[in-house]
Amino acid sequence: MDLRFGDSKPTDEERAAVDAVLGPPDSSWEGADERSEADLRWARGGRAARERRDLLLPGLHALNDRVGWISEGGLDYVCRRLTVPPAEGYGVATFYSMFSVRPRPRTVVRVCTDLACGGAELCGEVSDRLASTSGVAVEASPCLGLCERAPAALVVRAGPMSSPAPPSSSSSAGRAEDPTGPNSARPALEDERGARSAPPAFEERGPGRSPGDSNPVAAQAVVAPATPDTITATATAPETAPAEPPAALAVPQAGHPGLILLDRIGTVDPSSLDDYRTHGGYTALRRALAIGPADVIREVTESGLVGRGGAAFPTGRKWGATAAQPDHPHYLVCNADESEPGTFKDRVIMEGDPYALIEAMTIAGYAVGAHLGYLYLRGEYPRALHRLEHAVAQARARGLLGDDVLGQGYAFDIEIRRGAGAYICGEETALFNSIEGYRGEPRAKPPFPVEKGLFGKPTAENNVETLVNVLPILTMGAEAYAAIGTEKSTGPKLFCVAGSVERPGVYELPFGATLGELLDLAGKPDNLRAVLLGGAAGGFVRPDELDIPLTFEGTRDAGTTLGSGVVLALDDTVPLPRVLLRIAEFFRDESCGQCVPCRVGTVRQEEALHRIAGRTGAAAADDIALLRDVGRAMRDASICGLGQTAWNAVESAIDRLGAYE
Repeated sequence: MDLRFGDSKPTDEERAAVDAVLGPPDSSWEGADERSEADLRWARGGRAARERRDLLLPGLHALNDRVGWISEGGLDYVCRRLTVPPAEGYGVATFYSMFSVRPRPRTVVRVCTDLACGGAELCGEVSDRLASTSGVAVEASPCLGLCERAPAALVVRAGPMSSPAPPSSSSSAGRAEDPTGPNSARPALEDERGARSAPPAFEERGPGRSPGDSNPVAAQAVVAPATPDTITATATAPETAPAEPPAALAVPQAGHPGLILLDRIGTVDPSSLDDYRTHGGYTALRRALAIGPADVIREVTESGLVGRGGAAFPTGRKWGATAAQPDHPHYLVCNADESEPGTFKDRVIMEGDPYALIEAMTIAGYAVGAHLGYLYLRGEYPRALHRLEHAVAQARARGLLGDDVLGQGYAFDIEIRRGAGAYICGEETALFNSIEGYRGEPRAKPPFPVEKGLFGKPTAENNVETLVNVLPILTMGAEAYAAIGTEKSTGPKLFCVAGSVERPGVYELPFGATLGELLDLAGKPDNLRAVLLGGAAGGFVRPDELDIPLTFEGTRDAGTTLGSGVVLALDDTVPLPRVLLRIAEFFRDESCGQCVPCRVGTVRQEEALHRIAGRTGAAAADDIALLRDVGRAMRDASICGLGQTAWNAVESAIDRLGAYE
């Protein structure tokens, strides 16, 4: 790849895939074969063409979905269409683990080898079984967010779509914004929404064709719990895989009368807008529109809601700061890219109660003065994507999104963007870069997103759990909501419990419940060795520390972190050095490489853990001292939270559990 476009041409299949996202090219600037009068217009309008760069990731997805990898001709074509230098396009395509710029079979089997699944041996056995099967590749994968059904695998078969796209809206929501902002990609989006909206990814399981077809349709299938037999069978015919179990099975408390955030999961039909409204849906939005944006922010502030992604920043303050910015347009971004190993709560909400997220995003957009919201979803969540696409289409059709939400004169719409496998995109500014068509690398702060976020405009970014908490705040009132939990950690909290427990799943408890109470609900093992709190970026606690209160302040006082709510129980049969090594491998793979402390430190950390895997005491002392030096450097000097927390779990295992003693 080079800064110049090469001589490689896209195949007809690749060209069709890209055109399905971008529309047919208007000029030779965009890849048309013949020059036309429009070429001169494009020559003078190069800036407008470059502002379409935010469609680079959808364009790469289109190529990958259709043929299974991204060829030089295909990459050249999508870059030419968007006037992106091909070297930069190459940098983006090679940034994400779900893309390949080398030829590979149309079917890719991704076997989770992360903490809850530990599927390294499973991955090896499946690779051996499928070695002689043409058209199938097997890859080890980081966490697939299916920990309650571990071990898990995801089968992806590229090909043409099996059915037409779901109904798309001609809504022009967002046109009230300034269409000429210097860094805005909105003009093209608004004018060409129908042509530019990312195509539906995959059907959950399309009708497919017989396995013998030379060009079967695209299909995706989740295999969990997975065995070598089930993965092998699904790899050759994903359209025949059994349907996934209902999302409610991931909620052991489903049906419990005290639930607030998980109340509708297992009770409502996630595909039915009418059922959602029958069960209280859109009550919160009606109240928001009745009291006005300022009072919505006041309610959220007084409720004490803080971000549930781990940073615990006050949501009301973030919304207020965004709404107060004089620059326009304002944007809302929902971070649904939960990639912390062991985290799956947002997936369960999106699969089991998708309209709740749509309603909550509408309220958030109303409060901060945004007319367009982006929902950035993990690429590994096919069912959540399907459900959300359907929910957005239904909401548009019923006047709950679009130019005149609920007939109140407020315009708001939602665009779903698929991630492509990059843990770092859970960091808000890396996510913005990803949406804008750049490598998902974090930005230096300040300026903060509330001032200059997505497209350089004021942006409020919240994750899924944070947003759905806004619904009970508005329906029960800030005072009643704040009475739940503790003074500094208010409201209910979702926890992802997995590992050595009898009933893994998503649990809802008020802040202040203890770790022991949560594990009792999930079925704590008698031979508990340790609990990993907060995921790979969190820390270990001992079995004698189960009285730690599950609050932000309680875990901080105990020298650990609540993080995003991961609770991974390990019994004494789990080899701790292997767990630590897997965590180190994860951070080595997921470091974006932008800053030296993280890029080098995560490699040195993994090397040291390899060396001491079978050592203890004095034999490990030198490497443990090295680990401490490297860990301090990463924590003090890394740009973002990935490097700053990459040493947390290893440090806590050494200091708290006595690993390597």
